[in-house]
Amino acid sequence: MTQIDNKVFKAMGSSTRMNMLEVLTDTEMHISGLAKELNISVPVAAKHVRILEDADLIERKEFGRTHILKLKSKNMYNILDKFAKVDNIELPKGSSLLDALRSVSAVEVKRVGNREYVISTDGEEGLFLYEIDGKPSDKTVDEYLLEKDVTVEWKKLVPVTKKKISVKIKN
Repeated sequence: MTQIDNKVFKAMGSSTRMNMLEVLTDTEMHISGLAKELNISVPVAAKHVRILEDADLIERKEFGRTHILKLKSKNMYNILDKFAKVDNIELPKGSSLLDALRSVSAVEVKRVGNREYVISTDGEEGLFLYEIDGKPSDKTVDEYLLEKDVTVEWKKLVPVTKKKISVKIKN
């Protein structure tokens, strides 16, 4: 285990810090607001914040004497990715990526026009994308034919909840 892993597990080993991460999932917050939200003192909150910063799970933005805390979502996802199951399979040359996916998961596919889209994997509905050897493809899973050994990363897209744009057109 690396040093960063140890720091992450230490940071996540406290219910107070886990509660902080949960609050910061939905919003950025001043440290005193975070302390108030969790019903703890500011010095206690500051101690926990330093541990979360040391583990690179949150970041602090400074505006003069005001410090705003923000979750580092990407780092949280990277931690979870370490626990992703790896399935090793063999398929005949020319099999589609959809064939590979079906061999390891229960997949529901929806046809739109002449293309098939995966709308559910192992009962979990949502929008999915894939990368082949770390690169996205412009082909759908039924169009992508496997001609050599590859590593496929199957990812569920999470809803973006922090950005909403209302556009009004001027007359």
